[in-house]
Amino acid sequence: MAEFISYLLKIENNKEKKINIGRLGKINFKKGFYVYVGSAKKNLNQRIKRHFSQNKKIFWHIDYLLKEKGVRIIKVWKSGSEECKIAKVLSLYGKAIKNFGSSDCGCGGHLFYINSYNFKNFLKKLNLDEVYASRH
Repeated sequence: MAEFISYLLKIENNKEKKINIGRLGKINFKKGFYVYVGSAKKNLNQRIKRHFSQNKKIFWHIDYLLKEKGVRIIKVWKSGSEECKIAKVLSLYGKAIKNFGSSDCGCGGHLFYINSYNFKNFLKKLNLDEVYASRH
């Protein structure tokens, strides 16, 4: 059985916009910061590298968001915890985007709108270490 690895992407959206997110339809994204919780049973580095790539087939909900102009990944963390457990804790600190990234589970969503103060407290609670930071 493969080890289950989860990761978090801190994403910045530089202005309010409506984005078509596949079958979820148009969603209004406020200006600010979002945290996405994902998983990779293997090849974590390739999964994260894919998220940074602009030349990819749109497959996951997160792909629709990340292809938008003015949306960028700020930092990445990884965890040995299961993604739904992380999402449950994160829901105490931020507002879930309904059904985003959670079509294969019973969570309310795996993308959260969150302010910096709450996100710092969330990181302290889970004791996560930064893995990657975007190059500015």
